[in-house]
Order: sequence, then C-alpha cells, then structure tokens
Amino acid sequence: MKKRRAVVTGIGVVSPLGNSVSAMYEALKANRSGIRAMPEWKDYFGKVIGAAPVTLDDAQVKKINRKVRRTMGNAALFAGLAALEAVGQSGLDPALFGTGRVATVIGSTIGSASGMSEACIAEVTGRKEELSAGSFFKLMSHSASFNVADMFGINGVQLSPCSACASGLQALGSALELIQLGKADVAISGGTDESTSLVVSSFQMLYALAERETDTPELLSRPFDADREGLICSEGAGILVVEELEHALARQAPILFELAGYATNCSGWHVSHSDEKQIARCMLTALADGGIAPEEVDYISAHATGTVVGDRAEAAAIAEIFGDKVPVSSLKGHLGHTLGASGALELGAVAGMMADGLVLPTRNLQNVSDCAGIWLPQEPLKREINCFLKNSVAFGGVNTSLVCRKL
Repeated sequence: MKKRRAVVTGIGVVSPLGNSVSAMYEALKANRSGIRAMPEWKDYFGKVIGAAPVTLDDAQVKKINRKVRRTMGNAALFAGLAALEAVGQSGLDPALFGTGRVATVIGSTIGSASGMSEACIAEVTGRKEELSAGSFFKLMSHSASFNVADMFGINGVQLSPCSACASGLQALGSALELIQLGKADVAISGGTDESTSLVVSSFQMLYALAERETDTPELLSRPFDADREGLICSEGAGILVVEELEHALARQAPILFELAGYATNCSGWHVSHSDEKQIARCMLTALADGGIAPEEVDYISAHATGTVVGDRAEAAAIAEIFGDKVPVSSLKGHLGHTLGASGALELGAVAGMMADGLVLPTRNLQNVSDCAGIWLPQEPLKREINCFLKNSVAFGGVNTSLVCRKL
C-alpha cells in the first residue's frame, strides 16, 4: 500500500514580532527583537525583568465569533487568530470542515495561564461567584484545540498534545501520523501558549530565567552564546494546515513544504536536564522515518532557549550527527521562548527562509566557544534550503524532531 504523504498548505502566527507570518518574518530579517522591559510585573518580581508579550487589537479579536470567544483564554485566542490566517492561505473549502475528515490537533503547556490565575485568586479571596460559566473551559488543557474546532465547525479527530515546550511540534507530528494512517485528510495543527508572571516565575525557581534588570532587555536572550544566562519567556501561536498530498494536489493548493519525518522520545532520567544522547536519537529516528540522510539536511532550526545546560546538550547532539556541515540557528534571540507554541510558530519563519534561500542567524550570538563543533552563522547566510530539521526539547525530558522538505 502506498504511504500517504502530508504537506503544509497554510501557516498562521501570532507573535511578539507581529500577528501574521509576513510581519513576523520581515521583523526577523530586520533583526528586530520582540523582547521588552516589563514594569507591569515589578511588584511581583521586585525588579523590572524582560519578556516578549503579544499585542492584539480588538478588531483582530472580533474576527472570532463571540459565541466561541467567550470560552477562550489568551492561548486559545492566539491559536484562533493564527488558524484564521493559515486556513485563509490554504484556500480550504469550508464545506470540508463538517465531513469528519478534518482534524484539529493543537498543543499547549496548559490551557489559559491567565485564566488559571484569575480563577485561583477568585477562589482564595471568596469571589468565585464572579467567575463566568465559561471560565473552566478556558483552563482545560485542550481549550485551544476544541475552540478552534468550534470556530470552523470541524467534527473530525480532536487532539491536544500537552508536553510543555514540545507540545506544538508533537501536535504537528500527530497530524502527520493521522494523515499517514488515513484517519484524516486535513489537520489544523500547531501550538499556542500565553505567558504570565506566574509562568515566568516557574522558570525563575528553576534558575533557568534570564532575570537580570537591565536597560537593554532585548540583549538578554542569547542562545548558544558562551555568556548566556537563561531564557526569556514569550507567548504566541503557530498554526499550520497539514494536508494529505493528493488531496492538496487535487484542489491545486499552495504547497509550502512536506512533513517528511517525525520522532519524539524522552530521556527517562531527569525532569529538567536535557539529554544529548536522547536528543541525538530523536533526530536520527526522525531522519530515518523520512528516509533522509543527515547530509541531505540544509538547515537546522534549533530549540536552543539560552539556558546553559540545554543549549550545550542540543549542540553536542547536533555535532554528533551533523558535525559542522549544516548551519544551525535559534530564533529565540529575536522572539524569546514562546513555550508550547515555539516548535510550530518558528516554522513560519523557516518557510520564509526556504522561499528566500536565506538562513537567519541567532540574534545576540557573539561567542560560540561554549557550543563549538557546530556551524552557527553570525550573519545572514544565503543558502538554498530544500530540507530542514526542527527540534523541540521540553521539561520532563521530552524531545521532538520534525524533518521537512520541498517537494
């Protein structure tokens, strides 16, 4: 039996650098940062730290029907708006959504972090009567996935991988497998997350946060740099329309790239330390799944968040398989760490790189000695990208790799 193949026919993003793929990509090419000082959190942290928040305007939000919007926290709103862009680009016929052959697979760390805080405060202060009937639906871990399904009237498979910062990439891998298994012809898939002071403080407690108070917070996120001091929290969504190849060809849809190989595993030994051996095994398994040799890969979009241990482990794993033959960069110097959204959201930028024949370097990377052994360009690099690999690494020892290629 011929193996079913899956391609991407639309991408949408909500990000600290703009709420469309084109806006975000142009900002990345201009080497802009979405990271800013957060004086509104000073009372919580006792100092002004950096973060990369999303800005939405009311006109954007009101594109979503109020009936659906009332059960959406920010993470679901981000996903909904990104899905509108992705579906619009793909040109999907709305008649498809009610056929049972369209899936919704959107992952996040939790549901709405801000909704969770509001609910807990209301409970503790004896004001639970102020919570709306929709409050619980904002908190559910699959809130973004079912709300996006409701937006479009999708009645096929609905899933929501929940593996922290690997959630978005696991969602895309799950979408690929649903299509390969013949359980869906199309999947609206990706990741979303929102960042709050409570979310940020969890990284602070783990000594993983770049929390130094500075007049230049945009310089704090330094993936792979020897002087990196932790990650900067961010938020947003990346949603892709993943479609069975013949289905896409039959309707003459725009094809951006193919999802060729996927793997996910866990280290099974530590909740927060990355494991270079298991990251390497994950990448090798994804390559084998797609029938792709390491020398065919033209670019690696790394997870690299700017933590000392995590970046070093990922660099060592990449060096083991690819040596210094393939350019590697992380977009978290520009965007901060968009958590469960990152794996899918960053694919919007890589699609732009493929179209331009351009590798964007890691922002703020100056001293590569600590992660030596891999090719880390420090300037934009003209290079044709026919095949690339995307990594996500998450707490719980979860690793995820997705290999994509042009048709």
